[in-house]
Amino acid sequence: MLGFQDEVWWSRFARPSLKAWSAGQALRLQQLSVDPQDAGPKALSCYGLLRADTGQMLLRFVKGRPVSQVTEDFLEWVCERLASEGKKALLMIWDNASWHISHRVRAWIGAHNRRARAEGGVRIVTCRLPSKSPWLNRIEPCWVHGKRAIHEAERPLTIAEVMERVCAYYGCEQLPPLEQDAG
Repeated sequence: MLGFQDEVWWSRFARPSLKAWSAGQALRLQQLSVDPQDAGPKALSCYGLLRADTGQMLLRFVKGRPVSQVTEDFLEWVCERLASEGKKALLMIWDNASWHISHRVRAWIGAHNRRARAEGGVRIVTCRLPSKSPWLNRIEPCWVHGKRAIHEAERPLTIAEVMERVCAYYGCEQLPPLEQDAG
């Protein structure tokens, strides 16, 4: 299966790039401010894989930020999902993010592929995109459209609202966020 992988930050406050035409009163955008009582993060990190075969998006939010260990957890989850469908290999297009090219992730993929060959499972073949070439990753426009679709003009969204709206927009099951190990 061919898949396009990337991570994105879903901001609760920043506005996506929007263009609007109005036949009447001018539209006024207001600056959303952070409530001092709001202890939640300003943005949520999310891993995604756009499937070329179905156009479906596989998503997992992250408590914290993308790091090698969370990347491994996401890839393990994706491989389990694909194995349940009888897939044997994932050709994954992704960028050169530090958590993609780290020694740890490359070693994990190698060990995972050896296990998949020996015991059965989904092997991962990675294809890294050239630096500074996001237009080559088909998932990037999906992120842009998603940010515009979940946008709330009147108020900042809660963390739960962001997760709910993102999953509804992409037609994904809302699963518990992946977590960084404490160590």
